[in-house]
Amino acid sequence: MEDRQSLEIYSRNAASLRLDRTKNREWTLYCSGAVSVNDLAGLEKYFLSLSHQPSLPEFLDLDLSGLDYLDSASCLFLSRLETGSGDFGLPPVRIKGLKPELARIKELVDHRSGRNKEPLRAGLGRLGPIVSLGMATHAFLQDLYALTEFFGNIIYLSLRLCLCPRLLRWKDMALQMQLVGWGGLPVIGLIALLLGMIISFMSIMQLRPYGAEIYVSSLVAVAMVKELGPIMTAIVLAGRSGSSFAAEIGAMKENEELAALAVMGYDPILFLAIPRITATVLVMPLLAMFANFFGILGGVTVGVALMGLSAHSYINNTVSILAPSDLILSGLKVTVFAFLIAAIGCQRGFMVRGGASAVGQAATSSVVTSIFVIILVDSLFAMVQLYGGW
Repeated sequence: MEDRQSLEIYSRNAASLRLDRTKNREWTLYCSGAVSVNDLAGLEKYFLSLSHQPSLPEFLDLDLSGLDYLDSASCLFLSRLETGSGDFGLPPVRIKGLKPELARIKELVDHRSGRNKEPLRAGLGRLGPIVSLGMATHAFLQDLYALTEFFGNIIYLSLRLCLCPRLLRWKDMALQMQLVGWGGLPVIGLIALLLGMIISFMSIMQLRPYGAEIYVSSLVAVAMVKELGPIMTAIVLAGRSGSSFAAEIGAMKENEELAALAVMGYDPILFLAIPRITATVLVMPLLAMFANFFGILGGVTVGVALMGLSAHSYINNTVSILAPSDLILSGLKVTVFAFLIAAIGCQRGFMVRGGASAVGQAATSSVVTSIFVIILVDSLFAMVQLYGGW
């Protein structure tokens, strides 16, 4: 003989419960349909009603093979039945027959399996110096590979633009030129002016004992045009524009805007990186000329005020010491710096992964990497200038 009891729970998703009780006190509760959060109140009442039966089995089997839907609240209720069936006055509940896709959902919200999982970011603990050096080298090589691959894409797309200029987003490039160029003029002009004044002060202190103050104008002009003007402009733009590129593109990637561009058939690098890089390369030489002018102006101010030189003689000395090759080298150096700064900033933005904190890390990484590369490339220019006879 078999005694059966059934209960129908009606909600947006209908769930059906059927209890089979046999003579050997084996109870099996069959659940079918779809169980959602709207059904939980009725389920709790039903299980509490089972505890009032005159004789209870040793185990209660819950067969869920006919279940088609579970939400997270229902999964938590099942976990509660498994671990705390005594709260309902019932014997231990054994769940069986749950479909694989529903079992994965239950595992995600199961507090027992959650405690047993390894943390997403496990601590490395103490590492030896050799292991640390190996990990740092591996990370550096990975970063170098990613930068090289990105530069290759930029060069390839630039060649495509030479053959088909209409692919370039001209309005976006004009906007970036305004942001990079016009927005950077005040800070670059002020820093260059103060830098020129500082160089003049220091030069006067060193040259006055030898009566060679007249050469202050030459020293300021050569230092600003050949080295300090390009480097100072590049560092300012790395902190101002390069980090901005990394943060903008990184935020777009986190918001899945880059994926949307790819779905619509646009190349994200061509759509976002190329206009920014082109604008920076076009504007930065003008900014460097602006910085050189204000640096020399700072030297003129100090030279006229402290040394009693006339502005005319100071400017004549400046013009006579500068050769066309100096201006060409300065322009070439600034152009290379501009390409590196913009490309590194964009590449760091495309590499963002891991939420809002990763965007800040990308901006910081772009500035640090850009400054390091700027100094490295400038040293290469110095070696070429020394051994090439420039």
